[in-house]
Amino acid sequence: MARSVNKAIILGNLGQDPELRSTPTGLSVTTLNVATTESFKDKNGEWKDNTEWHRIVVWDKMAETAHERLKKGSKVYVEGKITNRSYDGKDGVKRYVSEIRASMVIPLDYKAPNRNNDYTDESNDEDIQVQDNNGEDIPF
Repeated sequence: MARSVNKAIILGNLGQDPELRSTPTGLSVTTLNVATTESFKDKNGEWKDNTEWHRIVVWDKMAETAHERLKKGSKVYVEGKITNRSYDGKDGVKRYVSEIRASMVIPLDYKAPNRNNDYTDESNDEDIQVQDNNGEDIPF
């Protein structure tokens, strides 16, 4: 029996194109910025939107796949675990980051080119799943 659970599920849209980098050892890592928006009524009965931004980190071969298949505005489903880390910025100041280390990324509006180079909906396309590397070789 598990003593604890660390699982995040995000369904949202990319706010910018995925950023692909490589670690010094050649491992690929892609960063996604995903927005989730919830609507609510304020005290005056008017509808308001509240948008939260989530930093998603995708590793290894699936980082490359995510980089190829996703773009700004793409709708994605992400599963992963919440991680916290710190690093020293270029100015020498210690910075703290919370992010989701993805174990699965599913593009919900991916269109793959067919034989005629037209783009068609690929709803049965494989999920983008990655293995956790335990934060080794983080390039930033």
